[in-house]
Amino acid sequence: MLRARGEHASRLCRCQEVVTAPYSLRPVDTTVVVVFAFVYAGMILGEIPGLALDRSGVALLGAIALIATGRVSLAGAWQAVDVSTMALLIGLMVVSAQFRLGGFYAHLTQRLATRAVPAPVLLALLVGAAGLLSAVLANDIICLAMAPVLTVACIRRGFTPVPFLLALACAANVGSAATLIGNPQNMLIGQRLHLSFAGYLGDAAVPAVLGLAATWGVIVGLTRGRWAWQGTTPEILTRRVDDVALRPLARWQTAKGLIVLAALVVAFLAAPWPRDVVALAGAGVLLLSRRTASRDILGLVDWELLVLFAGLFVVNDALVASGTLGRMMAPLAGAGIDLRAPGALFVGVVALSNLVSNVPAVMLLLPFAHQPGGGAILALASTLAGNLLLVGSIANLIVVEQAARLGVRIGWREHARIGVPVTLVTLGLAAGWLWMRGG
Repeated sequence: MLRARGEHASRLCRCQEVVTAPYSLRPVDTTVVVVFAFVYAGMILGEIPGLALDRSGVALLGAIALIATGRVSLAGAWQAVDVSTMALLIGLMVVSAQFRLGGFYAHLTQRLATRAVPAPVLLALLVGAAGLLSAVLANDIICLAMAPVLTVACIRRGFTPVPFLLALACAANVGSAATLIGNPQNMLIGQRLHLSFAGYLGDAAVPAVLGLAATWGVIVGLTRGRWAWQGTTPEILTRRVDDVALRPLARWQTAKGLIVLAALVVAFLAAPWPRDVVALAGAGVLLLSRRTASRDILGLVDWELLVLFAGLFVVNDALVASGTLGRMMAPLAGAGIDLRAPGALFVGVVALSNLVSNVPAVMLLLPFAHQPGGGAILALASTLAGNLLLVGSIANLIVVEQAARLGVRIGWREHARIGVPVTLVTLGLAAGWLWMRGG
């Protein structure tokens, strides 16, 4: 434990050195720069043209290249990986998998979508449910489990599913901003900056709740009463409408998951125990089952995301350790832009999140967020910025992909029509709230 704390302190010192030391102290390490550029080009494009490499593969290949060229040792690569964040991610992924295997997400979506209420009321129920679930469970899993059920249910009721699907994606992103466990980047920020769970909730709950209300208002206003499904029933939906994987609700498994989740939230709020240890303990309880095989639960853990995190930890740590990150910031400093300033950090993370995605953006900007309030700025801005473009967050892509499998197409223009105003309004609410809190 003492060794782990020492390694974390060493990383923290390097990060702080980036923003306190003169930018030109060290020469640029060309190998590190080339690997970094390769990896972040992959983050921007989502792949490397001509190669079957996705973002996780690109990040892993970058880490391998640094090790193979001797820029990072195997021991150094291990030390670069934030084990605390990885443990928290794994623990909470197991909890979310419990709900998915227990049929909770599908059951809840079905119950919501079949309520005999007008479309705007149904939209409000959906936004509230998706936002609340995403605050305490992984928002990507919420979208993955709810999108196909929602698509089928809407068409069966004669509603166009597009505004509901976009509401699901936007609400999942906005709701996940409310806590330090709502999405991967918030977990990383909370662990790296040692943020208080309750303290961050005080910073983020109000803009998240107001953001959910704004999401509903924007979608209702732009839909303008056009809720009816105008097209023919998609052929694929006709074939699969009764075959969509609606896992029946397992009441005991769901109850077990709810008990563990409630205990975790209480512990995060009130207990002094490390969040990563508490999350792993909760996962251990859920793995003790006579009915659900551990391989089924672990099969739903997003191992690709964990590989992405590990690879980016190594690449970014090499960038910081070589002093190259400081040199890269020199032009901004020369222009009078200090990323340690709240406004510059807010704008910077919004722009970078839509360029390379929010997790890589957060990793790159973490060294500049050690001042009071920096963690809340980084978490809120990076998460809410995910709604701006279709590729801004994995939750958006999951919803669009799940809908496309059932014959419902959502293009980037259609997403932008909703996503851009939702993002601008929610970012404005967050900026105003944080300014009031800081003032």
